[in-house]
Amino acid sequence: MNEVIRSLRERRSIRKFKPDMVPREKIEAIMETGLYAASGRGQQKPIVIAVTDKALRDRLSKANCEIGGWEAGFDPFYGAPVVLIVLAPRDWPTYIYDGSLLMGQLMQAAHAEGLGSCWIHRAKEEFELDIGREILKKLGLEGDYEGIGHCVIGYPVEIPEAAPRKEGRVYWLTGEE
Repeated sequence: MNEVIRSLRERRSIRKFKPDMVPREKIEAIMETGLYAASGRGQQKPIVIAVTDKALRDRLSKANCEIGGWEAGFDPFYGAPVVLIVLAPRDWPTYIYDGSLLMGQLMQAAHAEGLGSCWIHRAKEEFELDIGREILKKLGLEGDYEGIGHCVIGYPVEIPEAAPRKEGRVYWLTGEE
């Protein structure tokens, strides 16, 4: 089997991470790879923010937990020490699709670097709150950005087995009917 196809099939969402920080070089490589994701008209509109500061990471986790309605103390980032936040400008017609492709590419790049990842929702809601606006202001980012998702990354405690693929999800139109 082709190495790329094998990698695509082997990547899993990780929900339990070791606390060890990922080296900056690996984070940079993952982010750079994500930026090569396809985008509408090749405009490359989505952006990625890397959060490695534990205090800010924990504030984001707390906000995400409150938005999600979980009990206080639950970590929706599953202990991952790195949070890559994907945002895209709302005024671009394909912003959600472009940001989603970038998210997928970040997760695959993390897997290729020997790390675990998981897509965590509620970035949209976080960036409608003060914490999100503070982050954008601190970075000097202006514009109407919407949070697409968080790609949490780190060293996995365990890698789950793949669930069997559901039947009946592929259809063909061959002209031979």
